[in-house]
Amino acid sequence: MTMAWGIALLAGIAMPAMAYAAELSVVSGSTGRSVEFLRTQLDRFEADTGHTVTIVPMPSSTTDQFGQYRLWLAAGNTDIDLYTTDVIWAPQLADQFLDLTEAAKDVVDDFFPSIIESQTVDGKLVALPSYTGAPALYYRKDLLEKYGKSVPTTWAEMTATAQEIMDGERAAGNADMWGFVFQGNAYEGLTCDALEWVKSYGGGQIVEPDGTISINNNNAVAAIDLAASWIGTISPEGSLAYMEEESRGVWQLGNSVFHRNWEYAYALGNSGDSPIKGLFDVAPLPSGEGPDARSAATLGGWNYAVSKYSKNPDAAIELALYLTSYEVQKERAIELTEMPTRPALYDDAEVAAAQPIVPAWKDVLLNAVPRPSAPTKTDYNEVSSLFWSAVHNTLAGNGSAAENLELLEADLSDLKGDAW
Repeated sequence: MTMAWGIALLAGIAMPAMAYAAELSVVSGSTGRSVEFLRTQLDRFEADTGHTVTIVPMPSSTTDQFGQYRLWLAAGNTDIDLYTTDVIWAPQLADQFLDLTEAAKDVVDDFFPSIIESQTVDGKLVALPSYTGAPALYYRKDLLEKYGKSVPTTWAEMTATAQEIMDGERAAGNADMWGFVFQGNAYEGLTCDALEWVKSYGGGQIVEPDGTISINNNNAVAAIDLAASWIGTISPEGSLAYMEEESRGVWQLGNSVFHRNWEYAYALGNSGDSPIKGLFDVAPLPSGEGPDARSAATLGGWNYAVSKYSKNPDAAIELALYLTSYEVQKERAIELTEMPTRPALYDDAEVAAAQPIVPAWKDVLLNAVPRPSAPTKTDYNEVSSLFWSAVHNTLAGNGSAAENLELLEADLSDLKGDAW
């Protein structure tokens, strides 16, 4: 398959069938309706090209996905052609993926420069961005109105409002109502949640861009202590095992006042059979307390990378270009409410008409904070694991935030050495 054909495909120009039919595979997580949407797009790609594409399902936990990826790539697995990659993985997996710089030269300027930069390692374009995003505070607007409350702008306000409404609803007979559900399991998702708490209190980004380990400070302690106070009060004990889908399940059944999640949960919450359809809205995540307080949302997003072990690299590159094209991203934004990586789509009238939240999500993205993958380089996965473990211990009552962050600082210093 030639690059000229790929550009034509993206532009909607009919081209003759290729002289060969490649058998491709792409891995995909299982969050929300993403697999169903991907299958629809792959069916269209197959019809246009004559190629066949198999989806290799993965667990919803990004930590588990990353571990599996490393095993496959280390073994030189030729069965996987296209990997869906988290925004933080580029520095760690760059050597295992093809350089897409030449293949994407005609479309690379159509993406957000900052996202292209995040996927570029030592001048090598490791992956093409499919969608981006950052989490928001989901809230039950009907319940806030019922109790005469405004949307909270600080975590302290959120805590108090959540407690008051939860108590009121339970007194009225809804024994299943909680105040706030989030992702408290010991995995990458907790790193995202906890980074937001810490940054919102002015507690830094765990490891700063220059490599300074900053996590052991009073602001970070205050943030995580507050989060620990939620467990068993406004948040169920089960939060310690929740990932995105478990927390969304509680929220979408109508059993929580507030919810922290990514943008994909918006469309699902407004689906036809959702008990909370039309009853909720979103706002930027609350800020902490103090002079350096601000709203902070972890920068997320997923990309497509081509394995250097692929038996059909040209066809795999064409598929990556197709899945990150304007039209596919437009359909993804409309159907899944996932944020495009192409700026032009935020001004697309059809997108705005179908999903007004897409252009509105710009306010959330303005508060996006990157995880410290760049400064920690190939050690990021271990850095994140140490961080989420310290936070999870605190949430579970195994040591105070002050004690656990002091231990974390020592562990990070040992890991760092002279490496970053």
